[in-house]
Amino acid sequence: MMHTAELLQVFAAYRGDAIVISGRGGRHWIGLSDTALDLPLGDPAMGGHAGFGLGLALARPDKRVVLFDSEGDLLMSLGQLPTIAEQAPENFYHFVLDNEVYATTGGQPVPNAKHVDYAMIARGAGYPRAMNIAELDEFRTVLPGILAAPGPIFVSLKVFPEVENTPIGQRVRWRKRGADKVVSDLRVALGVDS
Repeated sequence: MMHTAELLQVFAAYRGDAIVISGRGGRHWIGLSDTALDLPLGDPAMGGHAGFGLGLALARPDKRVVLFDSEGDLLMSLGQLPTIAEQAPENFYHFVLDNEVYATTGGQPVPNAKHVDYAMIARGAGYPRAMNIAELDEFRTVLPGILAAPGPIFVSLKVFPEVENTPIGQRVRWRKRGADKVVSDLRVALGVDS
């Protein structure tokens, strides 16, 4: 298994000018990168990251879009997988941080967590390329090839759980910008607004 912070450090070296939706990795990503192309949206809605990422990838085919989703989000909206596969955005890279628990709601176990093969589910939904990675050295080795290949690509990353037990209203906020500011900054960076 990997630590989310460490795998994001590896990814940071290969990020380039990609739009990054940090999802469940947001609190670690914000310490590594803080540009208008970073979208630390927190939780748009349980299961909403993949749809948001797909929409952005379709709207901006000229930009690589990288999503760090979670298996909890994915399980809440499995219908996103065949939709993404059907649309087949070549600029979409879908990483899932699989920690086997619902970490933001107290660490309840994900059903059948040790046996679910998310890459197999993605392939079954029509993703042309999907894989599972459990070790940091393997991630470091294969990441350049993943990002050089056309998407959509699905990669399930087995990570250690980081359970948040503090009540939601009492948690320390890690985001520096609210969702409205994040989207407005991205629009300016992409030349949509000046």
